[in-house]
Amino acid sequence: MRVMIIATTSPESETQSAPPPSPDGMEAINHFHEELAAAGVLIDAGRLQPSSKGARVRFKGSSRNVTDGPFLEAKELVGGYWIWQVESMQDAIEWLKRAPFEGGTFEVREIAQQPS
Repeated sequence: MRVMIIATTSPESETQSAPPPSPDGMEAINHFHEELAAAGVLIDAGRLQPSSKGARVRFKGSSRNVTDGPFLEAKELVGGYWIWQVESMQDAIEWLKRAPFEGGTFEVREIAQQPS
């Protein structure tokens, strides 16, 4: 099964300049990615630009409403993601628990299969 790991952030955290990871922290993250890749789990990963560089398109009937970021009314925003190939949801959770982060919130969601 494929899952998406969604790293959430808040609108406030987008406006605050967080310090970059330390060299040791970056090394730990890179090592974790290498483990995921070696195990055949990692399909893709990425960090998103702040919502201030994005836009939302809302559909209502034939109307399309475009709103430029930032999205200050949101409680949480997507800050990054991983796409993994795993055996089960529990497998994904166990991998995620090994991630070398000291803080943050991550959501694990199965990617729906397209009907044949």
